[in-house]
Amino acid sequence: MNKPDKSGDWNPNANHAATAPAFLSVSNIEAYYGESYIVQDVSFNVHEGEILALLGRNGAGKTSTLRTIARVGTPELKHGEIWLDHQPLHEMKAHQAAAAGIQLVPEDRRIIAGLTVEENLQLAQIAPPKGWGIERIYELFPRLGERRKQEGVTLSGGEQQMLAIGRALCRDIKVLLLDEPYEGLAPVIVQEIAKTLNLIRDQGITTILVEQNAVAALKISDRAVILDTGSVVYDGSAAEVLENEALRQEYLAI
Repeated sequence: MNKPDKSGDWNPNANHAATAPAFLSVSNIEAYYGESYIVQDVSFNVHEGEILALLGRNGAGKTSTLRTIARVGTPELKHGEIWLDHQPLHEMKAHQAAAAGIQLVPEDRRIIAGLTVEENLQLAQIAPPKGWGIERIYELFPRLGERRKQEGVTLSGGEQQMLAIGRALCRDIKVLLLDEPYEGLAPVIVQEIAKTLNLIRDQGITTILVEQNAVAALKISDRAVILDTGSVVYDGSAAEVLENEALRQEYLAI
């Protein structure tokens, strides 16, 4: 829960990265695209098996923060530390972070053209360490099982999102990073994806969810971190953000 000020009100400057022991700890990270200072001294903790909603307006630095955690090429991390279960992600390249258990599902999903659903999943399992078996993925997403021989890029938007998540689960995953998983999806498919994320949480997998549909994200999340112009302005319970209209209006415009 976020720290109140002396009046008992919400304190936007409270820093919660030093509270209870964390599974994933992001500490004072600063990241740049060239000379542009995008991620500005961001700190937060995520606990094992938790869903964290990482929210903010467009341009707040949400996707850049996810990419920094995943250690992809850009933005460039120039300061701070990222620890996953005592492993220093900040010292790793993207492939090393993936081997350590970080899996990023980007906004564009990156389904490989020319490959079937099953071949997309098989490709994710070529390099160790392997995660879930393909039949287990089909149990989680029966639609993928029904379309296993269909070319992945011909699936509907919701089915492609399922395939992208399934592909991440094919790896030995500890933290799932989801960038805009609900974008362009019908409400009924959003609800289906949300149920799936709850099932994934029940398996002990930690998730960070970046989503412009903030209300939908908050409803399935345990905690929320809100960014504004690259910095943390709120770190606390997701339920409190849903209940605090002034906070939502100020930083999420909802």
